[in-house]
Amino acid sequence: MSTSTLVVVLDLFGTFVFALSGAMVGIHKKLDIFGVMVLAFAAGNAGGITRDLLLGTVPPPAISDWRYIGVSLAAGILTFWWYPLVQRLQSAVLVFDAAGLALFAVSGAAKATAFHLNPLAAMMLGVLTGIGGGMLRDVLTSEVPTVLRSDLYAVAALVGAAVVVGGHYLPLLSTTSTLVGAILCFAIRMLAIRRGWQLPKPRHPRDTSEPPAS
Repeated sequence: MSTSTLVVVLDLFGTFVFALSGAMVGIHKKLDIFGVMVLAFAAGNAGGITRDLLLGTVPPPAISDWRYIGVSLAAGILTFWWYPLVQRLQSAVLVFDAAGLALFAVSGAAKATAFHLNPLAAMMLGVLTGIGGGMLRDVLTSEVPTVLRSDLYAVAALVGAAVVVGGHYLPLLSTTSTLVGAILCFAIRMLAIRRGWQLPKPRHPRDTSEPPAS
């Protein structure tokens, strides 16, 4: 499979699973069907659009290619009508979000290497592709973006992107490195969720309005 075809396949899968997560958040927030569709499209396409604009791919495929719009709307409609059957899966949003993160992180890195970006830039673009949809989804629902507060979110995307970039410079098949990168990203994210792994956080300073302890 060529790199360009692999990127499109990963993009479409990533768009679908991120759109599912966006639609499910919309239902949790009790939005109407239009709001659910907006969140599905935003979550499924924001990362890819940002990546393509930075690479100079204008107009981005998410707007010019009907498949991206169709996949996003299909995920939104599917979630909207069948949500009563899946709402029992309490962790569904997290699973879909982790899957979308993995797929977009590796597709972003793969496309960046195809444009001959240097390794660091390719990894950063992979991370940006992975976190973009989730960030916009959270901002639209007045939540602090997951990447700023959650357990190893961007770090997981960085690991997946690094594997893809490393595979590009080593004698590895692009499909193999992409698959390994996606699995590692997804596994790290899910383990972080289940085990509560977090990056270090600063200690909260003592409120100066309070009297010092005696």
